[in-house]
Amino acid sequence: MRFWFHSVLMGDFVSSSPLCFFFFFSQAGVSRSVAVVTAYLMKANNLSFEEAYAFVQDIKPDAKINEGFEWQLKLYEKMGCEVDVTSPVYKQYRLQKVTEKYPELADLPREVFAADPNNIHQTPSHEVVYKCRKCRRQLFRESSILSHDESKRPATFARKRFSQPVSHDNGGRSNCTSYFIEPVQWMEPALLGVMEGQLLCPKCTLKLGSFHWQGEQCSCGRWVTPAFQIHKSRVDEVRGLSVDLLQAVRK
Repeated sequence: MRFWFHSVLMGDFVSSSPLCFFFFFSQAGVSRSVAVVTAYLMKANNLSFEEAYAFVQDIKPDAKINEGFEWQLKLYEKMGCEVDVTSPVYKQYRLQKVTEKYPELADLPREVFAADPNNIHQTPSHEVVYKCRKCRRQLFRESSILSHDESKRPATFARKRFSQPVSHDNGGRSNCTSYFIEPVQWMEPALLGVMEGQLLCPKCTLKLGSFHWQGEQCSCGRWVTPAFQIHKSRVDEVRGLSVDLLQAVRK
């Protein structure tokens, strides 16, 4: 059963402006109320998941949160007890929820796709753009990279169902040979109805990488689920011009 939990938290308990919206998925309501209270304590008192959960268990020792809720609350903590749909953490979570229903989905939700940076109607920015090394077509923006912590294990290990929520401070990008990114609009025809395949440049068809809805292993050893992998050797990063600088150049 899908259950949406809208945790409307007021800083002064008077204001009607919602400070937080979060959601839970459960087969039973046993641990749901514990998860809701824990999330409230995290938000209202600026507590970590461990601190809030320990507080609840001190009051009610038999209070338990199932593994799925615990994972979501740790992810919630990583986002600073806010749900920012532009956050890489949230994007990864959203993709993992889509993976649970794939390939039964007739169509992929539009919101899982990042805008195609090659769209000429988009405003230039300072953000780094990654281009095909062969034909120079723009492929994705830096904000589409879903970083991961490098694994301390050997490159051969049992995969996990989900990637663990991690901090996104460039972790897992310095020594990895690929970028793992959110799907971009130009990928859509290749993704529909299949579990895995190649990612080709939409202009010159150079093989850029691969995708797999059940996950792929990075060169660092970390398993990423789902995986949309672009090899670093196939793209170049280019810093975009600001609007002011672009206008100055055009003059």
